[in-house]
Amino acid sequence: MRRRNPVEPVLLMFPLGLFLVATILDLATLAGAPSMVGTLAYWNVLAGLAGGIFAAVVGRPRAAILLADLGVLFLFAVLVMIRVRTSDRTVDPGLFLLELLGCLSALAASWYGGRLDPNRSPGMRRPTSRHADDSAGITTTRREAA
Repeated sequence: MRRRNPVEPVLLMFPLGLFLVATILDLATLAGAPSMVGTLAYWNVLAGLAGGIFAAVVGRPRAAILLADLGVLFLFAVLVMIRVRTSDRTVDPGLFLLELLGCLSALAASWYGGRLDPNRSPGMRRPTSRHADDSAGITTTRREAA
């Protein structure tokens, strides 16, 4: 089995958080916030793309996870290329729906990647059985000091 990179979960969640914040900022822009908020959302998407590419290079996930992640990155790259043509980098309702679709697919890809990974940490696995008198995690037997 391959050993996991200990910072891999942080590398994967950083772009996801940036994409979600960009979606929230774009929603605020559509609701009437100043156009500077939309520009900030644009820069969040760019930072998320940079972090996503770095995570794809360093993380070395399986092929199915990598394809899903690269699909999400491709979708957000297309959004950036469309938004760069506007003067204030804001989004219209059609692009916002595409961005929302990108965030939902990013969430689905991260969930799928977590379910598919056989090397999840033991803390995430459920124990197979538990003693009836140890339901609170307190043992009744005294351990000998070594």
